[in-house]
Amino acid sequence: METNHNYVMIAMQLLGSLGLLIYGMRMMSEALQKMAGPGLRHILAKMTTNRITGMLTGTLVTCAVQSSSATTVMTVSFVSAGLLTLAQAISVIMGANIGTTLTAWIMSLGYSVDLTNVVYPAFFLGMLLIYKKRHRYVGDFLFGTAFMFLSLVMLSASGKAMDLEHNEAVISFFGSFNTESHLTIIAFLAIGTLITCIVQSSAAVMAITILLCSTGVLPIYLGIALVMGENIGTTATANLVALGANTQARRAALAHLLFNVFGVIWVLIVFYPFVSMVCHLVGYDPEAGGQAKLLPVVLAMFHTCFNVINTAILIGFIPQIERAVCWLLPEKEHEKKAAFRLQYIQSNLVQTPEISVLQAQKETAAFAQRIGEMFGMVRQLFIESDEHLLKAQPDVKPMDSNERFSQIENEEDTTDKIEIEIARYLEQVSDDHLSDETKQKIRQMMREISELESIGDACYKLARTMQRKQEASKQFTEHQNEQLLAMMKLCDEALVQMCTVMRGHRSDHNIGETFRIENDINQLRYRLKNENAESVNEHEYDYAIGTLYIDLVNELERLGDYVVNVVEARFGK
Repeated sequence: METNHNYVMIAMQLLGSLGLLIYGMRMMSEALQKMAGPGLRHILAKMTTNRITGMLTGTLVTCAVQSSSATTVMTVSFVSAGLLTLAQAISVIMGANIGTTLTAWIMSLGYSVDLTNVVYPAFFLGMLLIYKKRHRYVGDFLFGTAFMFLSLVMLSASGKAMDLEHNEAVISFFGSFNTESHLTIIAFLAIGTLITCIVQSSAAVMAITILLCSTGVLPIYLGIALVMGENIGTTATANLVALGANTQARRAALAHLLFNVFGVIWVLIVFYPFVSMVCHLVGYDPEAGGQAKLLPVVLAMFHTCFNVINTAILIGFIPQIERAVCWLLPEKEHEKKAAFRLQYIQSNLVQTPEISVLQAQKETAAFAQRIGEMFGMVRQLFIESDEHLLKAQPDVKPMDSNERFSQIENEEDTTDKIEIEIARYLEQVSDDHLSDETKQKIRQMMREISELESIGDACYKLARTMQRKQEASKQFTEHQNEQLLAMMKLCDEALVQMCTVMRGHRSDHNIGETFRIENDINQLRYRLKNENAESVNEHEYDYAIGTLYIDLVNELERLGDYVVNVVEARFGK
């Protein structure tokens, strides 16, 4: 009874250690990403000019954040947001596979060196830094690192407590497998894949494998088979994340899977010679037995050789991999024809707040572009509503005014939906732990989308006023048409300038140009109101047409104010 109780306690300690390992690595990874902030996304977006720099970037970022899954998910998010091409993403993913080998070496170190003396000072120092708001992310990183090392110490202790090397039943079980059979290797490869897919942590599977091998009960061939399975299983995270994303994101995730599957296939073909080569590099003889302490190093070395050689083979075939995933995942028809679909935000993508904010910025810039196009429809409606204006512009292809108004009405409804979707996404992001800079960006974007939606409302009101004029069979004078077109031209300039500011970095632009255009709009509105009052008094046209005219002038001026508000929000004013 006592023995059973001991086994239950050891099993609980083992599971708890694995949970602590996963939590520690996640905490460390998130802290590093927050410490890097916008710098991390700029590195990924800019340092991928060719396949070599892309691969090196993926390697360095993964070594930094200690999670190939985090790098891969970021890469998939960037592809979804249009910041990386598919070819660039594939090179980054290849580098991420190399970067993740550092984790295996840390694991092997944890089983070879007593890390207890490092863990507790790290906890103490991390606690002090967390209470200092300025350095809280450094404290989180130290806490995550301490948890990870503590879990390795606990796993090593659990392995010793289980005393598996003297457990005849366990030894007999693993000894019953024929390590010289490819079927056995494939079976353990499948087991490694399945376990990694379930626990969603290749580090946890690597820790279990090292634990079993270091006790000497799991033959090195079977341990390596589990590591190969872990390489395939770790691709599940990115593929799950990309399930509801756009086609390009799913292609990037699929490329990750194909990369690792190809590697596993060629290693299986040369399995025994390849393992012998790795063992020789470490100085371990798989036939001699003993030397169990070297087995964690053998596993780490295999993991490194596998990913480095696989990348060296495939890095020259990135265009072919790109064509293969495009053929396997063709773009769906509904994605080509969808009337309303956010371009960059994929609400189901799990990523860091920094990347989420970047995607929202791209979506907001696309929203601004759409608003500019909507105003273009309003100008078209104005021209189409007057025969003299149509004759003066023979290049304009007229549309039925009711059809054009319906088009603008539908667009206004779409802008309402876009505002709600972006706002909902930003609310989800704001629930996370954010840096002060990220919080400020979210507040700015909330204001931007609200003002952009107001511009959409102004466009709809302009169109509705034009429809009222049409229904009343009223016509503006030639002078009124000229002045309204002049004012629309100024509004169009303001919208073009706004879209330019929204797409670029604010340090590259000057807010003064927007203020200049707005001042011109205000002065023109003031002059036109005075002229209108005089013209009505002198009976140049009746009061009703004058009212419709001034309604359009006032709405155009309000539209200009909304544009200024958007630009000010972008500049943080």
